[in-house]
Amino acid sequence: MAITTGIVGLPNVGKSTLFNALTQSHIEAENYPFCTIEPNHGMVKINDIRLKQINSVIETEKISPAFLEFVDIAGLVKGASKGEGLGNQFLSNIRNVDAIIHVVRCFDDENITHVENSISPIRDIEIINTELLLRDIETISKRITKIEKNVKSGDKEYQKENTFLQFLLEKLNDGILIKNMDLDENQKALLKSISPLTAKPTLYIANIEDKHLSDLENNAYYMELKKWGDANNESIIELCSKFEMEIIDLEDEEKSEFLMSYGLEQAGLDRLTKETFKLLGMETFFTAGEKEIRSWPIKKNTPAVNAAGCIHSDIERGFIKAEVYSLENLLEYKSEEELKNNGKIRQEGKDYIVKDGDIIYFKFNV
Repeated sequence: MAITTGIVGLPNVGKSTLFNALTQSHIEAENYPFCTIEPNHGMVKINDIRLKQINSVIETEKISPAFLEFVDIAGLVKGASKGEGLGNQFLSNIRNVDAIIHVVRCFDDENITHVENSISPIRDIEIINTELLLRDIETISKRITKIEKNVKSGDKEYQKENTFLQFLLEKLNDGILIKNMDLDENQKALLKSISPLTAKPTLYIANIEDKHLSDLENNAYYMELKKWGDANNESIIELCSKFEMEIIDLEDEEKSEFLMSYGLEQAGLDRLTKETFKLLGMETFFTAGEKEIRSWPIKKNTPAVNAAGCIHSDIERGFIKAEVYSLENLLEYKSEEELKNNGKIRQEGKDYIVKDGDIIYFKFNV
């Protein structure tokens, strides 16, 4: 399934540099506002160590990881909801993504201008969140007007929708983002017709200088952002986009040594892709055979029959059963034959809820 994440932020905070590092591309990343105009798209491999662990037992011709699609979206400025800067274009682009990566500048550099002429992570976040919120107010108000006749005619479905939209409008006018509202599943389903911007799950990236990678406590901007994140239950990841650009072409061993010299266990980009996956409520199951070992991203709590459909609609349509075993058992027993001999391969039906890390062979007939 295609998972799309939009990289957003004010101009000159490091969005395009981060995008280049993620996608190993070379789009413009210059010191002036709106360097990015049209959104850039790139596919990013999710480095999952479990693929190599499976391959250590099962020989295969091909290893296929999962991918995330990232979109570098033009910088937003104050007044975007009223069309300032590239506001209308920005807000349209962000509506099409599944999640938001919000890059926040947490470094000083007199050679890189800031549209607000000073560095203030919380202020910068509030500027963007306010613009998203204002656009949602506009979208919902238009929807209320559009269904007004149906509501007055006594149509119960439209009356139900109107009540919910009025509730959203009241909360938004109080400054509450939709993703922070306590909504039930039925209410979340009603959101699909308006695709509100403030309902998007968001991961915040503190873009810092490389000197602070192993000395975060001495970065006052990051500490301010971290405190805000803890207080508001928001996820914060720190990384240096320039540093990530420097290491993307290194071999694995050389990269590991370079990271260790900074006291880091893994690259910031690997943490970013994993946290994005987690943010979207995704997990992974695997298929493994002599032709291919492959990871398949699915939503949590996906039944086996629907997981089968991720591979091919025919497998879902003709589903018979799923033969399932765990990576832990594979590594312990060293072969699928030994797994069978020790009763570690389970036979599961279509309603079985797939778990993260399951290795599955689907049986089907069409």
